[in-house]
Amino acid sequence: MKKYILNQCSWKTIKEEKFGMALLPWGATEPHNYHLPYGTDTLQSEKIAELVADKAYTNGVKCMVLPSIPLGVQNPGQVDYPFCLHTRPTTQRAILQDILAALDRQGIHKVIIINSHGGNGFKPFIRELQVQFEHCFIGVIDWFNVMNNEDYFDEPGDHAGEMETSVMQFCYPELVLPLEEAGEGKATGFKLAGLNSKLVWTPRNWGKISNDTGVGNPRKASANKGRLFLDDLTNSIMEFLMELDKVGPMDIYQKR
Repeated sequence: MKKYILNQCSWKTIKEEKFGMALLPWGATEPHNYHLPYGTDTLQSEKIAELVADKAYTNGVKCMVLPSIPLGVQNPGQVDYPFCLHTRPTTQRAILQDILAALDRQGIHKVIIINSHGGNGFKPFIRELQVQFEHCFIGVIDWFNVMNNEDYFDEPGDHAGEMETSVMQFCYPELVLPLEEAGEGKATGFKLAGLNSKLVWTPRNWGKISNDTGVGNPRKASANKGRLFLDDLTNSIMEFLMELDKVGPMDIYQKR
């Protein structure tokens, strides 16, 4: 039993320990090429939150890991794959608001979302909810964008590629199929130059860009790459939590 993972805690533990900070893992349920499980995003957010909370607890910072949310916003095309679960942004906002309301009532005023899914866009929700919970710190970490991924991987990819596969090989090797069974993760671009240059954004239709649901070649993935990446990533997040623990929820600004 780990005292900083809520799903493993008893009421006795919660009464004895004083937590003023919470991590909320948030993922998705969707296919990840042929070799990774549907729960990849959720499992990764859970593991990263757990590793961070463990390091923080060792350094005197008590940060509770909340139960993960496995519901993500999906692109066109993805929603047509069997058992790919699409959640509307308005639903995500409502879930986040209810969680914040519960924690706020209980005196827990520092909440950080550990987001694993590129389709989840929490910044507009946080801007809106920050006004309602004005004395709370509400943050989000899109962990896949934190590091310079090219320092750790030859071809990181952005969906079931080398990076995600390496992380899963390290954290959940029993859930990763042999890479010989994986697709190549080739993705088709747009016809229009303005979309390819990112002058204009529109959601990608997964059924039109990928044959195996992957975007990025997983062949060079390894558990050791995942270990090195996660160690540096979780150290960075842990260092932030140590900073945040020393100040009030809104005492985060320099003096003018």
